[in-house]
Parts: sequence; C-alpha cells; structure tokens
Amino acid sequence: MRPDIGDILDDWPYEPGQVTARRIRGRDGKDKIQLRLDLGLLQMEATGRPDGLRPHGVESLLDYYEHSLEQYRIEHGGDEGFELDSQACELLRAEGVMYYHRYLAEYVLEDFDAVEGDTLRNLRLMEFCLHYAKEPVDKYVLEQYRPYVLMMCARARSRRALRDNDLRAAFSAVRRGMREIQGLRGFGREDAYDGSSEIAILEAMAKDIESQMPVDPIRKLRQALAEAVRQEKYEEAAALRDRISHAVAEKRAREVRPT
Repeated sequence: MRPDIGDILDDWPYEPGQVTARRIRGRDGKDKIQLRLDLGLLQMEATGRPDGLRPHGVESLLDYYEHSLEQYRIEHGGDEGFELDSQACELLRAEGVMYYHRYLAEYVLEDFDAVEGDTLRNLRLMEFCLHYAKEPVDKYVLEQYRPYVLMMCARARSRRALRDNDLRAAFSAVRRGMREIQGLRGFGREDAYDGSSEIAILEAMAKDIESQMPVDPIRKLRQALAEAVRQEKYEEAAALRDRISHAVAEKRAREVRPT
C-alpha cells in the first residue's frame, strides 16, 4: 500500500477560488464524493454520515440525540430539563461541518436533491442546539451560518426546478429562501439580514429567472397604465383600465371553467 497521495493530487490540480468535486466508486462498491482542497482532498460517503461512521449505532450523532430526546419525553412526560452539554454541542457542530463539505460538493455535482437533504439536516441541527444547549454560547454560535444554509437550500431547489424547465417553481424557490432569510430576527440583529450577501445572491438569481419568464399580459397592461398616468395621458389610462378589467375577468372565468 502506498500512503503517499501525491500522484492523485498531481492528476487533479487544485483550482483557487473554485469548488472542485467528483463522484467515484470506492473499493467497497459504494459511491464516494471527493472534494479537492488546497492541501489535499476530502473523501466522503455519498449517503449517511459523510465519514461513514455510525455513532451509537445510528446514522448520525444528531439522530442519536434526537432519539435520546424522544426517550426523555417518554420517561418525563416532556422535554423540560433535557440539555446538551458543551462537549455534545461541540461534537454536533463538528458533524455539521462534515455535511457542509458534502453539500458544497453535491451542489457542484448538481445533485440538488442531496443538497436539499443535507442543508435541511443542518438546519435541523441548528434548531436542536438552539432549543437544548445548556450554555448560551452553544445555543447561538451556529446562528451566524443560518442565512448561508437557507440560501444553499433555496439555490438547490431553484436549480432543480430550472433543470425541469419549471421557471415559476424556480422563481418561487428563490423568493421563499429570501423571505426565510429576511424573516430571521433576534440575537441583536434585527433587520441585519435584509442586505446580506445571501440575499444579494438570491436577488440576482431571481432577476435572472424572471428575465426568462414569459411576461404576464395583465402585468404588462398595468405597467402601461402606470406609465400613462405618470405622463397624464388620461384617455389612454381609461382605455387601459377597461382592458385590464376585461383581461382579469377572462382569467377568472378560465380558472373556474370545468376541464
């Protein structure tokens, strides 16, 4: 066995500023995901916990503590008094980093279902620590990453819809992600997320998708009406109002018409 991986790294150059990943078949016959880094590479399992371990015999440490919580509820009639100590929170955060590396690679590989699954999993981790960590620092340390994880989830959902040529679903996924980020409050950061880099990325994505969508004729008429009013062309505005009323009535009739 040759422990030196220099030949592998030479055949797969690192590209600064780029996330470079690939999917391979391991010696065990299972798919693996590799992520190229400046000092080497990460190899992860494509399913389950990225390092392939099963802590306490379950898929992940988060699953173990969630199961422990359910047992606690059965024994105590609720979750009051259930707490995660600092060591547990530290281990959970380390596990979350594994999933972060994997969903970065999955996004590059355009496995958007997997990205959604891993980002939702890390959001679940954040909620769990927020509710059950004993120390305040362990409750809130992960919150700084929540906008980013929400953004990646939204991008994955949107890209999946774009792949299916569903522009409206893609646009809706991006707008939903923006609302979720803008809705984050607390921790002394009221309204701090409205102008975040995550919002800027999703806004740019939304504009690009919207530019590809067919223009709604009613929306186009309303834009023309607003311009006519601005220019004080009141006869033209009146005619446009009539056309809008007629178009809206026709649209409603189509929506209720039996198929």
